[in-house]
Amino acid sequence: MGKDGLRELARYYGIQTEYRDVKDRRCSATPEALLRALQILGAPIERLDDVVGALRTRRQERWRTMLEPVAVKWDDRPCRVRIRVPERLETATAVFRVELEEGETWESVHPLLDVATVRRCRVEGEDYLAKDWVIARQLPWGYHRLTLEIEGHREQGLVIAAPPVAYAEPPGGQERFWGVFVPLYALHRDSSWGAGDFSDLEVLMRWVAEQGGSLVATLPLLSTLWELEGDPSPYAPASRLFWNEFYLDVTRTAEYAVCAEARSILEGTDLTKGQQALRQARLVDYTGQMRIKRRVLEALAQRFYEGGDARRGELEQYCRECPDAEDFARFRAVGERQGHFWPQWPEPLRSGEIGPDDYDEGVYRYHLYTQWQIQQQLRAMTDTARESQLLWYLDFPLGVNNDGYDVWRRRDVFARGASGGAPPDAFFTKGQNWGFPPLDPHALRRDGYRYLISALERHLAYSSVLRLDHVMALHRLYWVPEGLPASEGVYVRYPREELFAMLTLESHRHKAWIIGENLGTVPEVVNKAMEEHGVGDMYVVQYELTPKRRPPLRPISNRCVVSMNTHDMPPFAAYWTGLDIDDRLDLELLDESEASVARDEQTELRRVLAAYLNEQGLLSQRNLEPEAVLEACLAILGSSEAPMVLVNLEDLWQETLPQNTPGTRAERPNWRRKARYSFETFCKLPSVLRMLDTLNQARARKVAGPSPDIATPDAVERDDAMGADSEKVWEIGDVDERNW
Repeated sequence: MGKDGLRELARYYGIQTEYRDVKDRRCSATPEALLRALQILGAPIERLDDVVGALRTRRQERWRTMLEPVAVKWDDRPCRVRIRVPERLETATAVFRVELEEGETWESVHPLLDVATVRRCRVEGEDYLAKDWVIARQLPWGYHRLTLEIEGHREQGLVIAAPPVAYAEPPGGQERFWGVFVPLYALHRDSSWGAGDFSDLEVLMRWVAEQGGSLVATLPLLSTLWELEGDPSPYAPASRLFWNEFYLDVTRTAEYAVCAEARSILEGTDLTKGQQALRQARLVDYTGQMRIKRRVLEALAQRFYEGGDARRGELEQYCRECPDAEDFARFRAVGERQGHFWPQWPEPLRSGEIGPDDYDEGVYRYHLYTQWQIQQQLRAMTDTARESQLLWYLDFPLGVNNDGYDVWRRRDVFARGASGGAPPDAFFTKGQNWGFPPLDPHALRRDGYRYLISALERHLAYSSVLRLDHVMALHRLYWVPEGLPASEGVYVRYPREELFAMLTLESHRHKAWIIGENLGTVPEVVNKAMEEHGVGDMYVVQYELTPKRRPPLRPISNRCVVSMNTHDMPPFAAYWTGLDIDDRLDLELLDESEASVARDEQTELRRVLAAYLNEQGLLSQRNLEPEAVLEACLAILGSSEAPMVLVNLEDLWQETLPQNTPGTRAERPNWRRKARYSFETFCKLPSVLRMLDTLNQARARKVAGPSPDIATPDAVERDDAMGADSEKVWEIGDVDERNW
């Protein structure tokens, strides 16, 4: 069957054989890329000659599986459960048993002749029927176990009963509110060690509430393997289940008040000098700060374990609530003894088997104690947010570090051998390889989404707004097979209906908003699905501004988070003055000719935006300084229909240096730059207070904004690490295509 058979086999596994790029050109996956992706997904194929046998095997697997692993029940809508049976069993009786999450069980007995047949197929000489059994009965929201029994054959699946729309109640009855964004590592007070901690974040929360704000947003705060000099990027965590001890305030632990050794460490002359150096440094010194914090936390952990049973019950309760915490602590302790990331561990450690002699008990206790203390401080911070009627906005990263805990313990749901990434676009002409293993969509379904549910629950236990990085991954993700360039990746589809059901269910359970990062060129089907399920989207002025549109900004909807930029973009002052173009030129991402074109385009953007703001009576043409333009823009965003306006705190004092420059590593100090001012300084800056007051006033009233009547639907031209979609729905065997 050759290449045609290879493409057919790829579609059976949910692999797109082609897509449209940012310039709307049709791009076909290479045979080598399809072959590698199929192998990663478990297809029995080594070369093209194996296609016929692999297709036969895949069809047999599909039709010999009686029950799909997952089905979705949307509130009052009927749920169609796809079952497959040999035709010879059509006269048999099927027993459907649903065990509800809270324990109740009910059964439904049906002759298979009474169940509607939707498809017939002959596989290796045997005839099969695909039938849809309908669950019309109302199910409570939750994850329910479905069992199907037919003449001694028994299979189980999961039914996700979920509200069709995510939670969307406004905080404190406010329909239009604002908040600030700042990375926690960048936030610092005069008393800080050189980076922010949970106590600093609490202080910021109270201050924002005093200014009239309702939200504080941060980057991911997930675990990093500091003991092995792990990647400090918040988007390459060791786990999406555990938190980063870097942000602990050691002085707030119960043990600190009674631990003379810990206080002595912090009060020592050498350490005091070290803390002062950390405070004065322009960049965050993660290693230096963790070296100090580790010494103190070890003393506190030792004091706790030597202190008898006074608080032991609290730790035991934490372990019951978070049963994998001890496993995580052992993982960290083994890594310290081995001195390597887990892929370099000897067997059986590498395969996940740890014995009591494989690690140091004291190190294990240290890691367990620190995770417990993080839980305590996160809960305190959540209480502070509620007391101040604030929302805490967290970021849920797309991937995790291949060397981290999640991949080691749950490698069954990760597609090792590939990396998530993006096809070539106008900014990254050779494509992108993000370096983390994607989740295997088929393994996720077989797993009943337990890993993803746990990760979401850990975040939503504290955060009332969750931003999903790269929301298009609910539909498809670009995979770069190991050994191939990023330009030769393939798109792999994901079961979007099931993933959205999980999101809407968890959002209601935790009364949390879900926001999807849908910037750049995103297929319209993604945006439609987000709107259908009440998942908020993002509106970023730097993306939405174009001279081709009148007015130059796309209309702002009533379901988005609006902002001037994101952590991956230049601050507003750098964007407005063209410093970002100079930076790209310096990085050799542009040549002189391209930089000249970019400057001309930016000059035109500045002209049309200034003219529009002038028309609205918000900006004088005689004052086009970044501060004045930013304040006018905030007035426009604040008076829009958007429920949430998010302000980059650093924009308020015209910062020009970015927190992250995509596509760079050693060239730029990504994820390390401190805020220019301490909290004590910036909270008194007249420009900061004035612009927040402007935003308060704008949120309290509605003024003219970009009108849908005169806006033109020009597409955003820049593609942010996402390829355009051909919109074709590919057949995945006989699985319900709407789900994929």
